[in-house]
Amino acid sequence: MKDTVARAMWERFEPLHQVVYFAPEVRAAADRLGMRGYWMGYFALRAAPLGPAPAAVVTSCFYVFHPDRVARALPDAWRAATAEAVLAARERAVDAAMTALHGPDVVHSPEVAEAAELAWEAARAADTAGRVLGAANQALPRPEQPHVRLWQALTTLREHRGDGHVAALVGRRLGPVGAMVLKCAAGEADAEFQRQTRRWDLAAWQAAQTELRERGWLDEDARLTEGGAAVRTGVEADTDAAAVTPWTALGSAATARLAHLLEPLARTVLDSGIVPAGNPAGLTGAFSGGVTGRSTSG
Repeated sequence: MKDTVARAMWERFEPLHQVVYFAPEVRAAADRLGMRGYWMGYFALRAAPLGPAPAAVVTSCFYVFHPDRVARALPDAWRAATAEAVLAARERAVDAAMTALHGPDVVHSPEVAEAAELAWEAARAADTAGRVLGAANQALPRPEQPHVRLWQALTTLREHRGDGHVAALVGRRLGPVGAMVLKCAAGEADAEFQRQTRRWDLAAWQAAQTELRERGWLDEDARLTEGGAAVRTGVEADTDAAAVTPWTALGSAATARLAHLLEPLARTVLDSGIVPAGNPAGLTGAFSGGVTGRSTSG
């Protein structure tokens, strides 16, 4: 199965995963747990599958955050609520958020139930050796409600893909700030949003720009050179290649069916406006082709 399938599926499942970061129902659930501010809730909700992991471990897994950003949230979050309580609250919040976004008729529809089964099958097939976040999410129990099960399966696939992306960055000696600088120079994310939300100061950002210039990947105006564009393309190509196993296991016809079922759900999330423009994931709202019911191997 070609790597373009992995990218096409990411475009369709990433918006649904993003609900956990931006939906007001999720923020309210974090507040009820005693999380102080957005970032404590963010780190607790995303890291909870790891158990009560310390800040250093979460910083490593999440890759692009300044250690101080994580340390301001962890381990204090685990004093407010256990990881098990956070996971339970996450399920309830996803239930509420998806119901609010899509409506009860949609979340309880046969189509969502079918999508949940297909996504769960793909997520169970994900190869998780060396992929800590993917493995931690894959190990979680199967949610009872189909729409929550769908979200959890897509989250497993998302974190599985993200683990592979980190490996592609590490292999090119692209550190946390350098990775963001390169992405922003490619026009895929807003530099100031990335720098401030990940809590890196301007000096660190400029130092990364200098390093990338020395490697021949940025010009004097912090724009991608031809070599830098090739590196960025290579990172994404390797990310796609490392994410193809679940779709190969699911098969071309079932993958195409899942893509068809996910597309209107993803469009609803994107059209709702809850995922901000210039989001760190680089979502554009476009869905590429590459997912068909025919064999795509070879």
